[in-house]
Amino acid sequence: MSTTQIPWQERPANSTDVMWRYDANPIIDRYAIPSSNSIFNSAVVPFEDGFAGVFRCDNKAVQMNIFAGFSKDGINWDINHDPIEFGAGNTEMLESDYKYDPRVCFIEDRYWITWCNGYHGPTIGIGYTFDFKEFFQCENAFLPFNRNGVLLPQKIDGKYAMLSRPSDNGHTPFGDIYISYSPDMKYWGEHRCVMKVAPFTESAWQCTKIGAGPVPILTDEGWLLFYHGVINTCNGFRYSVGAAILDKDSPDNVLYRSQPYLLGPAAPYELVGDVPNVLFPCATLHSVEEDKVALYYGAADTVTSVAFGKLSEILDFVKNNSL
Repeated sequence: MSTTQIPWQERPANSTDVMWRYDANPIIDRYAIPSSNSIFNSAVVPFEDGFAGVFRCDNKAVQMNIFAGFSKDGINWDINHDPIEFGAGNTEMLESDYKYDPRVCFIEDRYWITWCNGYHGPTIGIGYTFDFKEFFQCENAFLPFNRNGVLLPQKIDGKYAMLSRPSDNGHTPFGDIYISYSPDMKYWGEHRCVMKVAPFTESAWQCTKIGAGPVPILTDEGWLLFYHGVINTCNGFRYSVGAAILDKDSPDNVLYRSQPYLLGPAAPYELVGDVPNVLFPCATLHSVEEDKVALYYGAADTVTSVAFGKLSEILDFVKNNSL
């Protein structure tokens, strides 16, 4: 590993791929804590002299919950053995049948956490922390059913902005990306469609459903959004990773969107697991100055892995291979 701030590994000599996998993947095993059946679809951020994260850990009863964790290098993680306990934030209504697929976004003075929250079906839970020790839960953002709530790291016209994917109460066979706005992280509205699934004949890997992945990265070209795309095959859903560039000031406006995927299921830990053939991106560590990004993703709904890329190359790839 390099001595740069974020985890990094150079592109393999024999590779021409825009993004490449860490050669010691997966970085978090399914049994990394005593109770876990699987640890995947998790979010990490820079914190103090290292990194902190919120991790989806399904236990051996396959109850879904989120746990805090810490790392000095972004690769080796110490995950708490007990799930996060939330106090009251802007609500006393803390009901939650399950929590999964978290994202973490620093805005102004705190770390905001979004997750798929079980409240009469899946919706978007919101909470915050200042120190990853004490956590506060807020009102759910939307009615059921919704998943993949992803905040933008700065306000748009003075309002918080969140991407999401309206869904159903099962293994949703549809799904487009929307954006919503809030003045106070409690009441959400101004819902706008951002991006719909692609036609099968043009980009079949993303023809069934799509969903926002990590917190978008602000670049000179606009917001770089990694997202997952799904095709329903004779062997079930297949999840791959693509990217789009959204307008900086109007993020419901898609400037470019990758026709080919950036990463698709190929490594053994992506092809084999509790849910085979899945890459599910949830976080990045990145340096615009150093032109580097480390993309964290769940593999086969079982383990956590990381891939690397040059931001400039990813932006060029999306622009030159756009739908």
